Amino acid sequence: MPEDAPQHTSNPANLPAILVTGGATRIGAAIVQGFAAQGWHVIIHYRSSSEEADALAATLPSAETIGCDLNDDAAAREMVADLAARLPGWRCLVNSASIFRYDSATKLDPDTNREAMQVNALSPALMAQCFLAAAPSDSARPHSARPPRIVINVTDMKLQNPNPDFFSYTMSKHALAAAIPMQAMAANSEDRIYGIAPGAILASHDQSEGETEVSHRLNLLGRKTGAEEIVDAALFLATGALKSGSTLFIDSGQHLLDQSRDVIYLAREQAQMPTQIPTQIKAKEQSGSREPAA
Repeated sequence: MPEDAPQHTSNPANLPAILVTGGATRIGAAIVQGFAAQGWHVIIHYRSSSEEADALAATLPSAETIGCDLNDDAAAREMVADLAARLPGWRCLVNSASIFRYDSATKLDPDTNREAMQVNALSPALMAQCFLAAAPSDSARPHSARPPRIVINVTDMKLQNPNPDFFSYTMSKHALAAAIPMQAMAANSEDRIYGIAPGAILASHDQSEGETEVSHRLNLLGRKTGAEEIVDAALFLATGALKSGSTLFIDSGQHLLDQSRDVIYLAREQAQMPTQIPTQIKAKEQSGSREPAA
């Protein structure tokens, strides 16, 4: 069973609804706020951030919170089934919740890997499957007449620019990315499954403020990518205007580089050699690569 009954529920009968997993904090919270500002009823999922979820929901015009441990397959599926049964306007699922713990390609941690694969890949695929298969909550309306359902999986620019750091996290995001085109092919023709692949957006792991400032500019454009750019991409995809199975890279071109380590560690190396151009960017400049960036 989901851990907690929904809270802060308003009357969403006439509003399009969206579930954002991991919606209480970080990029998930930004997505929640962006959709709420556009008139959506938002369902804020959390695992342990109940206080943050409640506080965020209290600031929004139409919102509710729901707790669920995505390590639990049955709970994740039941959460989706319950929401589909009572929210006729539920149109979008954003799989944003993620496990980001360190291990490496030479020192894989089995426990970290199992949790990352479960939370970052298996549960999102299961929830997407259940969401897309759910019958309309309005029994009088035929299945074919319902509005399109949209699934947006938040992956990572590491799909195109991998490195050995955070190995299990990256492995799980590759698995989730692989599910996108497969589930798109299997979905009803009116439904859509998409990916958003962010670059470095917010401080992560054990970064200092100074390291964050440096690491977030290690991309092709040398600029910081804002969380609002992820929100704009999600809002665009929620219209279903792009071909199902597509992924948008929102990273100022970071995925077009060839970085040997996670930018957390590249920034620390650059701090020790501040006058040098990072080798992964210098190599691209010398090769004359000027591919367009998202």
